Amino acid sequence: MRKVTTGGGWPAVWYTLRKAREVGGLRKLWRAMRSKNACKTCALGMGGQAGGMINEQGHFPEVCKKSLQAMAADMQGAIRPDFWSTYAIPQLQAFSPRELESCGRLTQPVIYRRGDDHYRPIGWDEALARIADKLRQTKPDESFWYFSGRSSNEAAFLLQLFARLYGTNNINNCSYYCHQASGVGLASAVGTGTATLELDDLDGADLVFVIGGNPASNHPRLMRTLMHVRRRGGEVIVINPVVETGLVNFSVPSDPRSLLFGSKIASLYVQPHIGGDLALLAGVAKRIDELRASDETYLNDCCEGWPEYAAWLRTLVWDNITRLSGVPREQIETIAERYAKAKHAVFSWTMGITHHAHGVQNVQAIANLALLRGMVGRPHCGLLPIRGHSNVQGIGSVGVSPKLKQAIFERMESYFQVTLPTQSGLDTLACLEAADAGRLRAGVCLGGNLFGASPDAAFAAGALAKLDLLVYLNTTLNTGHAHGLAAETIILPVLARDEEPQPTTQESMFNFVRLSDGGPARHEGPRAEVAMIAELAKRVLDGQTPINWRSMQDTSRIRQAIAATVSGFEKIGEIDRTRREFAIAGRVLHQPQFPTASGRAKLHAHELPELLGGDGQLRLMTVRSEGQFNTVVYEEEDLYRGQDRRDVILLHPSDVRRFGLRENQRVTVRSEAGALQGILVRPFEAIKPGNALMYYPEANVLVPRHADALSKTPAFKAVPVTLEASPLDTVSPADRKPAAPRVDRKPLSSC
Repeated sequence: MRKVTTGGGWPAVWYTLRKAREVGGLRKLWRAMRSKNACKTCALGMGGQAGGMINEQGHFPEVCKKSLQAMAADMQGAIRPDFWSTYAIPQLQAFSPRELESCGRLTQPVIYRRGDDHYRPIGWDEALARIADKLRQTKPDESFWYFSGRSSNEAAFLLQLFARLYGTNNINNCSYYCHQASGVGLASAVGTGTATLELDDLDGADLVFVIGGNPASNHPRLMRTLMHVRRRGGEVIVINPVVETGLVNFSVPSDPRSLLFGSKIASLYVQPHIGGDLALLAGVAKRIDELRASDETYLNDCCEGWPEYAAWLRTLVWDNITRLSGVPREQIETIAERYAKAKHAVFSWTMGITHHAHGVQNVQAIANLALLRGMVGRPHCGLLPIRGHSNVQGIGSVGVSPKLKQAIFERMESYFQVTLPTQSGLDTLACLEAADAGRLRAGVCLGGNLFGASPDAAFAAGALAKLDLLVYLNTTLNTGHAHGLAAETIILPVLARDEEPQPTTQESMFNFVRLSDGGPARHEGPRAEVAMIAELAKRVLDGQTPINWRSMQDTSRIRQAIAATVSGFEKIGEIDRTRREFAIAGRVLHQPQFPTASGRAKLHAHELPELLGGDGQLRLMTVRSEGQFNTVVYEEEDLYRGQDRRDVILLHPSDVRRFGLRENQRVTVRSEAGALQGILVRPFEAIKPGNALMYYPEANVLVPRHADALSKTPAFKAVPVTLEASPLDTVSPADRKPAAPRVDRKPLSSC
């Protein structure tokens, strides 16, 4: 398929109309999108009490393909009971991520027991009784509890409280697989692990860096903000090994001028090698120092480590910087010169920065660059990790972590009159490794797809298979339900956010707490997360704690507990009465006063890492497509990269020639973790030579379990791979069949 020349635009409009037809008409989709609920996809912050399609600034309409895709998925018909007897486990394992997602809504609990060929439906009472019995028979520290960012603050707070009173701190969330490196890196540099600015600050920025990310695909509503930066005469500097279509030009559908004529986004586009960001950022900082463009007063008064950092910069050798980054010195100097002219700069990044074995150092290097010119601690400037799921930041805020902050720990013990466990908890990857070693017996997953999100997919499946019990709470099927199977696996169907019977809250990446009203359930069967968690806690812990678990089914009561125990969330206790959404106190830094022990920010010097991969190897990064969100694949094609399927590896044409390959030739891609066979070679001019691109989560088979030592975030980027050609196994351009079989499931769904 032909690659489009602009992101968004009329294809997005036609896609909206197509989705509307799928769910029963434009009016039906419009009503769903306009409900007073926070957006179900990225953490930019849309919806809430102002109504759907309205952002934190009150701008309307704010909508993107991601929110439409998620809403349409929740509006699917129900999976019928005979689905489970029709499709055996091996058949489910052959389905692609898209096919599993489009099977329909889960509406009844189902169970798989090792030795069975199929899942089978069971009643709610039997499902909860089985789970409770198994948990009572399991030592608490032989369990783990995994949380997705799709859930509410209330469900997350309640489940982590249940887990701790059960007796374990093996409590972790999906951020360990995405932005944990941002939280650790930011906290070490400026004392807060979240964005240092609010959405309004972007309106005054004259320079925005977009580093290691593709918001045109993954956070499309941010593109309107970048469009306005350029319209005001500002700059957008994009740093990415791949030239992404939507970051070059984007046609914002809600803006007539942009829709008709397009909007230039990047004023400068720089392509480092995968893994070369740290060297590049150090080079920009070195050039700022050479230009004497640093803010010496700010650095001396507001920062620690400036003399040492300056001395380190002056030891760096330009030839080494350019070799390790893959970026010519002239281009690095251009970045620095444009930054030196900026009055208000914002630094944003995504997982192209965090998904490395030195992810925390990457984030520290970005913070260094911002601090050099005093761009943290005043309006219209700052540090902005672009987070993925709409409440991934919120669940961390309310206590979903192996180690609670001391203040929350003490307040929680006092408020509930309980004693919490103090032993060390395990991060997400460590839980899988403990399961593989036989040290864990049970797991509970609140949303998400732990299997699909994990590196080394074969290892993840094997580790989960060693559990006695694995419980999933989900709205639709995913690859974890097919491949992440324990001795006993139970799937519990939950309500979508806009179906909850009580209000819930979510936190955006701008530290803004939104109130979602919920709404009528679309199907009989699924239950509210909070009600289900409270019922399970009652069955397991009744009489063992002073908590009345039945009363904790009330989300308002949970909000009172959050207000009393989580600093900055005091206003959540009034939100039922006031209906006022709020910014969390103490996080936005508009003054150079930092929440660190010294009150000052800290600069960090680093040893620049060598590029991974040797002769005959490519550096691989796994990426999302324009047609997916996180592990959920909505469409097989990737419109922005011109790909009609996902079983491909994208190489620069010079690398295709270097390895003696042909377009559409099938190869085996091999890494130290595993191999994928039958992958199609696709020439791709937009990627920097020496690097390669494949789709996540399918390519997780190739990703080793190497993780950043400080954040425990796996290195999904810069994976050295080799290609083994199969010259007789080629595919003509006319062959568009996907690797996994397409299956028509409409007869088995009530759609």
